[in-house]
Amino acid sequence: MIRIVIADDQAMVRAGFSALLGEQPDIEVVGLASDGEECLRVVAQLRPDVVLMDVRMPVLDGISATRELSAVPDAPRILILTTFDVDDYVFEALSAGAAGFLLKDASPEELARAVRVIAAGDALLSPSATRTLIERFAATRGPRRTDRVVLGELTDREREILIGVAQGESNSEVAARLFIAEQTVKTHVSRILAKLGARDRAQLVIAAYEAGLVAPGAR
Repeated sequence: MIRIVIADDQAMVRAGFSALLGEQPDIEVVGLASDGEECLRVVAQLRPDVVLMDVRMPVLDGISATRELSAVPDAPRILILTTFDVDDYVFEALSAGAAGFLLKDASPEELARAVRVIAAGDALLSPSATRTLIERFAATRGPRRTDRVVLGELTDREREILIGVAQGESNSEVAARLFIAEQTVKTHVSRILAKLGARDRAQLVIAAYEAGLVAPGAR
């Protein structure tokens, strides 16, 4: 059972998401929060697997709450909720430790799938809106020399796989493109995560764009 906490300052949004997810046989909504500070307290008490986190909330915003939650041991996976597909705060939330983001107008099926993807330890990077957002902010931030040095520790194969991840490819798509087994891709991704000190695929994408390994908009 995937245990969920929903943090949003709008009562109707909290109730709506709670009702939708409550219909799923493998998902349980265990707590609700109306701001970031309340979210921290609820998460500390209930220890959920996933937090659905609104970006703009009073008292403590979603980015700050995400950063604080990500810093604790056994942190829950955080899925950012946003109204717009291009939100100035989402990239910062991903950098703070969020595993992905989802538009609030997503269908019930998309919402449930997103929760399962995040809970499974993957990052929600497939939607084109996520790639567009990361590309836009990576382009404005520009390559960082220190990131290039770190990427120099990767093998040629690992760099090929990182490029695929940064372009939104799944493990199976990377495997098909490189003519290798999907399990081999998973092993390489784990090694890349360790070498770059990244916690998930979202941070791998950010690192690849910031280092200039993949140009914004490239496919």
